[in-house]
Amino acid sequence: MSSGNARRSELGAFLKARRTELSPAQVGLPESASRRRVKGLRREEVALLASISPDYYTRLEQGRRQASEPVLDTLARVLRLDDGERAYLFALSGRGAARPRRRTAQEVQPQLRRLLDGLPTTPAVVLGLRTDILAWNPMAAALFTDFARIPEERRNFVRLVFRDPVVRGLYPDWQWVAQTSLAQLRMDAVRDPKDPRLAELVGELSLQDPDFRRWWGTHRVATQGTGTKILQHPVVGRLSLGWSFLTPATDPEQQLVTLTAEPGSPSDARLRILASWAARGTRRPEARYGPDT
Repeated sequence: MSSGNARRSELGAFLKARRTELSPAQVGLPESASRRRVKGLRREEVALLASISPDYYTRLEQGRRQASEPVLDTLARVLRLDDGERAYLFALSGRGAARPRRRTAQEVQPQLRRLLDGLPTTPAVVLGLRTDILAWNPMAAALFTDFARIPEERRNFVRLVFRDPVVRGLYPDWQWVAQTSLAQLRMDAVRDPKDPRLAELVGELSLQDPDFRRWWGTHRVATQGTGTKILQHPVVGRLSLGWSFLTPATDPEQQLVTLTAEPGSPSDARLRILASWAARGTRRPEARYGPDT
């Protein structure tokens, strides 16, 4: 399948997934007295709300037509897409800026490497395409796992979240973390749908993990930004950390991800304890702290 055909196929699946989540009442349409054979909005109802013909919309979902920017804007409004979903819709339609295809291995930018080394008490990693883990500092290894123990070709954040028991066990709200990381991965998929390593990753996790397979099929997308994560660490206990992405202008395919605690908070104190462990190279004990420690 060509790159254009793959995008049109994904566009149809994405539109269908979003309309099935909306009821007629949510968009101001009267409920039908007859029982619906499909979940959510019908194609004809989306077309009505978008002021386009049912045939036009049907061909969009079937990957047989390209939409203009005004139509995409209208569909984004009708389907109540957020900013990330709207950007994904435009990218699938060839209206967003696609990054050039890269087949060679990514290398960490020297500036990011120096920045990592200059963060002694802040966990930080550099993520590349497909959420591949390109580099990390000692604090990130102390917080998450010893990345050096993982073969380079398998150092991928989404894979670790779904398949590595050490990383998976860090998150009390694992489902939210897993779904968010998967939604961010799908944003990469639209930029290069023929990336063989991405296809291999998705295929592997779809076979190995039923949650991944089910959630990938929902076509959820998310953009990288900021937020808060709760982690239950085996050494220092519960941590509430704010995460943020820094994208260098010289290479937008790499992101520096940092995790910080509110100054003076219990999590801040626990990060400093973890930093002392990382500085001494002390191995973690196997026992885990309780959820409220």
